[in-house]
Amino acid sequence: MARIAVIGAGTGAMAAAARLAVAGHRVTVYERSATYGGSVGRYARDGFSFDTGPALLHLPAVYRDLFVKTGKEPLEQCVTLTQVDPASRHVFADGTAVSLPNASRAGVVAALDEALGAGAGGRWGAFLDRAGDAWDRSRRPLLEEPLRPDWQVLGRDPYPAVRQRRLLRSPLQAGTVAEIGAWELADPRLAALLDGYALSYGLDPRHAPASAALVPYMQETFGSWYVIGGIRALAEALYERCLARRVTFVFGAEVVRIVEKDGRAAGVELADGESAEADHVVLAAQPRPELVTGQELWQDGDVVAQPRPGSGSVPGRFLVLLSLRGAREPGAVHRTVVHGADGAEERDAVFGGRIAERPTVTVVRPDDPSTRPDEAHEAVTLMATVAPHGPVDWTDAALRERFADTVIGVACAAVPGLRDRVIHAEVRTPAETAADTGAEGGSVPAPALAGAGGAWLHPGNRTRLPGLYLAGGWSHPGGGLAHAGMSGALVAGLIVEGDGFRGSR
Repeated sequence: MARIAVIGAGTGAMAAAARLAVAGHRVTVYERSATYGGSVGRYARDGFSFDTGPALLHLPAVYRDLFVKTGKEPLEQCVTLTQVDPASRHVFADGTAVSLPNASRAGVVAALDEALGAGAGGRWGAFLDRAGDAWDRSRRPLLEEPLRPDWQVLGRDPYPAVRQRRLLRSPLQAGTVAEIGAWELADPRLAALLDGYALSYGLDPRHAPASAALVPYMQETFGSWYVIGGIRALAEALYERCLARRVTFVFGAEVVRIVEKDGRAAGVELADGESAEADHVVLAAQPRPELVTGQELWQDGDVVAQPRPGSGSVPGRFLVLLSLRGAREPGAVHRTVVHGADGAEERDAVFGGRIAERPTVTVVRPDDPSTRPDEAHEAVTLMATVAPHGPVDWTDAALRERFADTVIGVACAAVPGLRDRVIHAEVRTPAETAADTGAEGGSVPAPALAGAGGAWLHPGNRTRLPGLYLAGGWSHPGGGLAHAGMSGALVAGLIVEGDGFRGSR
């Protein structure tokens, strides 16, 4: 039995902790805040409740596997999952709207043809076929295996871009999300649809490799799922599973240093001066150089040292949590994306450290009685991807209020009579995310992507310091609920089986 210290209590941390505890290890989780879940938080007021992190679960198989491997009760016995249908509604800048059915390729193609004109669905379907090829080529090394020492094999983009022939000039092939939209989808609304998927994960369509096509492919192929009670209920179930496996949690415990002894990680030192010995340490938070004094965790040539094309600040999330009077109207869609009027201006703002004048806004309206005091009210969440705290001062009260008003104005296209229904609006910005999670600037990590010479990969789960491992969104395979669960499984496998571990089969 080994002693294992886990830094952070996010979903990736708890996924690793539960698996390690089942393997017979003594696991202690140290969390700087007063609760578990990391970015998967909840805000409640006057009978209304809201998720403050992800709103939907994709690839639920990751958590089904976790619950099967760590106890008798399967995931569906611990939480109630429902497929949202339609998966999303999209309102474009020209006023065109389309609802996309959940996990139905034929249904999506038909809906796009009807809303955008004949041929639009066929182009989107052909794009998803190519995205499926990219998924088949990269799924295992990108998502299901620890990052290989020769990670450069993931430097080539797996997306089979269409060769665009040109008279008397060399053919073009899309290498970025934006180029797919311009050259393959050939409709500004389809391009906006693809850009919206990328932007929701904090990816700049102008620079994100074409392999980001995996994001819409995963969502449209494996479906979008809502957890009754909100995604926070999934974090609660994972926490309860950890407790059942005798994982110890210490809250209000900020780790300031990873203790090194005889050339390996040997424990953690807390802000109050106390230390705890460990045989292995799992860092499930954003890595900071000061945590390991005198140690080079990465060297030139490692993933973390690679320059990212067009790199700027990693964006965060701006939320407006609305308590509304009036019932949710029949037929209301769970998730509506109101696309920005000027995609170029929005990208320049988000990735250039400024405020977008008319942002893309995701409107989440769960049909869930547990989120509202009664049927005469509704809880609605508005989300926009924004520049992080730092380039923008998200503590500025006037700025917060102005941008919240802008976001509400955009969301009026999705919720009838929205402004007149507001009882209370709670605003959460990257400044709150930074305070809650410790992530620099309140940034939210994107999923790992193949291509671009490996510039969109994340640091591997192993480090150069023996006994120290990385889990969670800031490590391989990157951000997102499903990816966090995968990282926890990879770290547990490396500790239990050693460096020969190659992932689940």
